[in-house]
Amino acid sequence: MPILRLNAGPEGLRLHGSPASARSAIATAASGQGPIIIMVHGFKYDPDTVRFSPHTSIFAHARHPDRAGCVQWLRHLGFGAGHPDEGLAIAFGWRARGNLWRALRSARAAGRHLAGVIQDLRTRAPLRPIHVITHSMGSEVIFEALHRLPAQSVDRIITLTGASFASRAYDAMTTPAGSTATLLNITSRENDLFDLIFERLMPAPRRGDRAMGYGLSLSHAVNIQIDCPRTLSLLRGFGGHIAPPQARVCHWSGYTRPGVMQFYARALRDPASVPLDALQQVLPRRAAPRWSRIFARPNRPLPLPAAHKTAS
Repeated sequence: MPILRLNAGPEGLRLHGSPASARSAIATAASGQGPIIIMVHGFKYDPDTVRFSPHTSIFAHARHPDRAGCVQWLRHLGFGAGHPDEGLAIAFGWRARGNLWRALRSARAAGRHLAGVIQDLRTRAPLRPIHVITHSMGSEVIFEALHRLPAQSVDRIITLTGASFASRAYDAMTTPAGSTATLLNITSRENDLFDLIFERLMPAPRRGDRAMGYGLSLSHAVNIQIDCPRTLSLLRGFGGHIAPPQARVCHWSGYTRPGVMQFYARALRDPASVPLDALQQVLPRRAAPRWSRIFARPNRPLPLPAAHKTAS
C-alpha cells in the first residue's frame, strides 16, 4: 500500500520513524498513479509521542484491525486493497497537544510545511488529483497552506467538523489555490458544544464571527450536515449510506459514524459521482438551529432548516 507518513514540527518536515529525507521520499512517492489523498488529524494528537500518535491510531496501517473505539482512515478511504490505481495516502502529523492557543499556532506552522508538500507533489505529479481530508483543527492546517499555494494546487477538500472561524475558511477559499478547489464542509449539531468552546476561547478574526460548523456561503463549497435526516436521505442518491446519529454531543461522528468514511472515499476517488453543483442544488442551505440536537425530544427528529420546512 503506497503510504507516506510525514510529521511537521519546529525542526521542520520529517519522515515519521525515519532519518531519510522527507523531500526525497515525496519525490519518489509522487511517481505512482491514482489520486493523492492527504489526511490531517485534529486537536490532541502528537506524532512524536507514542501514546498520542495518529500513526498508531486513526492513521494506522489499513491491514491492522481497528483498535477499540478507533476508526482507521486508510482502510475506509480505500487504501490497502492492493488495487494498482488506489493512489497515494499521505498521513500528515503535527503537534496538536497543549492548550487551544498553542495548538492553533502549531497548526498554522504545520500548514506552511503542508504547502511545501503539496507544491512538491504538484511539481512531480502535475496530472494526479490531490485531495485533502481533515478533522477538527486540521482545517487550520489546510487553510494556512492554501494561502501559500498557487491556483490548481488542490482539487477537493473535506473538512470534518472543522475548528476554524467562518471568515478564516472564506479567506482561505478565496485565495488562488482555494478558488480552484472545492470544499465539502461536514457539519453536525452534535458538535455544537465544541463549536461554542472554540468561539469563546479563540480570538475571532472579525466581530460576530462564528465557527465554520454553522455553515459557509461560497460558490465552490457545500455544507453537509450529517445529523440532518433530510440530508442523510438525499445523500443516498450520491452513494452515501450513512447511519443516523446516536449521540447528542460528539466531536468525532464526522468519521466514526458507520458509512460516512465510505462516502468520503467516493467523493474523493470519484468526484464526478458526487458533484458539487448537484449537492448544492438538493441539500438544505441553512443549518438546523444550534442546540437543536441537545434539546431535541427523545425519538423525535431534528427540526429541518427553516428554508425547507414548507417543502417537507
